[in-house]
Amino acid sequence: MTISRKLVLTLLFSLGSIAPAFAQDWPAKEPIKVIVPFTPASATDIVARAVFTQVSHQINQSVVVENRGGGGTTIGSAAVAKAEPDGYTLLVNSTSHVVVASTFAHLPYDVASDFLALSGLAVQPFVVTSRPRYKTLSDLVAFGRANPGALNYGSIGVGTAGMLFMEKLALAAKFKMTNVSFRGTAEGLTEMMGDRLDLFPAPVPAMIEYAKAGKVNALAVSTAQPSRYLPGVPGMDAAGYAEAAYNFWIGAFAPAKTPPAVAARIHDEIIKALNSAEVQKEITNLGADTMPMSMAEFDAFIRKEIKTNAEVVAAAGIKPQ
Repeated sequence: MTISRKLVLTLLFSLGSIAPAFAQDWPAKEPIKVIVPFTPASATDIVARAVFTQVSHQINQSVVVENRGGGGTTIGSAAVAKAEPDGYTLLVNSTSHVVVASTFAHLPYDVASDFLALSGLAVQPFVVTSRPRYKTLSDLVAFGRANPGALNYGSIGVGTAGMLFMEKLALAAKFKMTNVSFRGTAEGLTEMMGDRLDLFPAPVPAMIEYAKAGKVNALAVSTAQPSRYLPGVPGMDAAGYAEAAYNFWIGAFAPAKTPPAVAARIHDEIIKALNSAEVQKEITNLGADTMPMSMAEFDAFIRKEIKTNAEVVAAAGIKPQ
């Protein structure tokens, strides 16, 4: 091989190594779209806007949050799964992201393989909220065991995270309940205060004022340990139903084939945003905590969540729709 030929091959190799770096330059001067498969002002929407507004400031680049609800979050998620994997279309979803893997018979995407897990954003407990007649979770369970099927609970739909938590609680406590679906938490709480619904898995901000006024009772939180936002309310461990522990989380995702360098940059910006005082204040106001994770940790977490929720669906006898 001549020296000139070696030189040419070396130059070509160098150019080939540099080219992908240009292709992976993020962000360019174009808007980044974050799809949220929930309605505006939902917890997932609030967290997405808080985090990515901060990211926008950090990278000096426009970020647009688009609400695309419907289909149990599958419509918005499908749009991201099929988007160009260039870092300019992202997804912020919740526990519902993994629940649909076992509650939908035919999904237009694969939850495990069509998304890149970037990081958790926030985690908050459900509150086992009951009408005032039940003073403790043990009182409610005792009634449920003595009167199989007499208790009813509210959720925002079959196969949603709140419903799965209630079914997990029923399995752990060995009693039966009947699900009643509502369009939102506010409707469920109204039915409880009207003495027509026994309990509802509500987020802290939605029920706290009603609990203070004695219109509903907070019997326990869904997490294993108590929540700092509800002093005196036990977690599942202290309540005696450790197997029922359940987290409601919110996280960020990208299309599966997003270049590693781009995904790593987005992840780093998310973590930086989660550490900012502004974002931490917004998340605290929701009765939640930040959930920063490495990409590897969040990927492992998602895969475990898919498996765990599928086991609850099977044990509860929920048929995929």
